[in-house]
Amino acid sequence: MQQPSSLYKRHRFPGEVISHAAWLCNRCLLSYRDVEELLAGPGIAVSYRAVRRWCITFGQVFADAVRRHRRRAGGKWHLDEVQLKIKGKKHWLWRAVDQDGLVLDILVQDRRNQEAAERFLRRVLDGEERAPRVVVTDKLASYPPALRRVLPGVEHRRHKGLNNRAENSHRPVRKRERTLQRFKSPEHAQRFLEPFSAVCNHFRPRRHLLSADQYRHLRTERFAQWRDAARLSCAA
Repeated sequence: MQQPSSLYKRHRFPGEVISHAAWLCNRCLLSYRDVEELLAGPGIAVSYRAVRRWCITFGQVFADAVRRHRRRAGGKWHLDEVQLKIKGKKHWLWRAVDQDGLVLDILVQDRRNQEAAERFLRRVLDGEERAPRVVVTDKLASYPPALRRVLPGVEHRRHKGLNNRAENSHRPVRKRERTLQRFKSPEHAQRFLEPFSAVCNHFRPRRHLLSADQYRHLRTERFAQWRDAARLSCAA
């Protein structure tokens, strides 16, 4: 198999194997050892440590490329935060999604105050380059002053029930956290969850709204975009 680009230079395995292993880790609820066994089936002898290194080395590269294919975010943003326990200490995973469940950004922080809310809002705004029409949050008191400073004039709706879109978006993270037997550090959580959120979002469209033919067509399109992100277009 021909190496498709310099992205995989000095790696013993071809890009097809590396990108497929990264896809399995980020799309499915599999541990690194599970991926090692799946690759062993067709005769690819690789250790789980190599799979982990591939995810660290290439995960963000693939995620950034995949994000370039996603549509522009809607005008309604849902913001929420969920607690992560890392080495006995509380941390918070901040997440922003639009009204259709598109993940805009995530950030792991050790605070849940106004400063942390402002930092996250600025990060999301820098990535989207366009302010939303409405921001929906829960009743955390840090949001109103942070929104007044970062997004003045944007309508703010505070209601626990209105924010189910963001809360539901945390479910895959909880499942993945159990598979990994908790995150080892805030950096580990951020490094893993940023590509994980992007890849999951890319390959999990709102299937219940699509016909079977529409879903198959979209799935084929998304896999073509993944191959482009992994620079496999010219693989032989």
